[in-house]
Amino acid sequence: MRAVLSVAYPFAPVGPDAVGGAEQVLSMVDQALVAAGHRSLVIACEGSAVAGELVPIPPPPAHDIDAAARERTYAAVRAAIARVLPQVDLVHLHGIDFPAYLPEAGPPALVTLHLPPDWYPPDALHATRPRLWFNCVSEAQQRACPPGVPLLGPVPNGVPLEALGAARHACRGYALTLGRICPEKGQRLALEAAHEAGVPLLIGGAVFPYAEHRTYFDTQVRPLLDAKRRWIGPVGFVRKRRLLAAARCLLLPSLAAETSSLVAMEAMACGTPVIATPRGALPEIVTHGRTGFLVADAAAMAAAIHATDRIDRALCRQEALERFSARRMTDTYLALHAALIA
Repeated sequence: MRAVLSVAYPFAPVGPDAVGGAEQVLSMVDQALVAAGHRSLVIACEGSAVAGELVPIPPPPAHDIDAAARERTYAAVRAAIARVLPQVDLVHLHGIDFPAYLPEAGPPALVTLHLPPDWYPPDALHATRPRLWFNCVSEAQQRACPPGVPLLGPVPNGVPLEALGAARHACRGYALTLGRICPEKGQRLALEAAHEAGVPLLIGGAVFPYAEHRTYFDTQVRPLLDAKRRWIGPVGFVRKRRLLAAARCLLLPSLAAETSSLVAMEAMACGTPVIATPRGALPEIVTHGRTGFLVADAAAMAAAIHATDRIDRALCRQEALERFSARRMTDTYLALHAALIA
């Protein structure tokens, strides 16, 4: 038995119902560690749901997360790591802000890069800590990393295919977009496309307490909402599965170089086509004309919504089964843990 300490991004709860992809991946790794008979410790904010042992830190502030709030939180994470570090064989970090609490010494450490490499602090990927490794979650992200980073091979993300495949609902004709509400996720583009196509749109996701996110929602998203285009707030796994299975299509209007997309994988596992912008790793997930469409703007997205009737939903499910296994992902991480400890 080995003991693995997973350290979450400290401003978002971990669990199967988490909004963020990094938090969902951490949750799946935590569950796999426990199922394999290992000890799993997770440092995450209060309210997180873990299979192993939660080492809680205070929840994020309900309002602006300013510099003072960040430093208080980072101090709490550092203290929590110091308390449990003598008990663990490996530290696995998932947050974009990992340099703020990366232990200077101790057991080997693995950082999973869930976000575009240029989003991290300038020196983060060149930390000099001994026995520190990084992994990406897609080939596109790996290619975007600067030279000299101690990278292991990418570990593609996966989703719980069996649980998602159990959902069967008649298509209700609405388009759906899911994710945190913020400028880089591009919900405004999805709304413009839904208006142009004349179809209903459901927008699921949380507005986190960052000034930029709230401003985006108030000025770019809210004005385009109406009786047919609605924001439904954050959704947990069971409701998300039901919404995906009944949707006409999933819209993924990201303006960022996405490193992966769990929700695109989840949609395909439910048999739902995906319409996405061709940024980052999204072309690795969506096969244009086969499991969805890659589009450049709102007009093309609107046209693609009407073209989804040509996509074979059974083929979407089959492709997801062949490519997006959570078990494959977690087995790879557990093997990496063993290799790094050894």
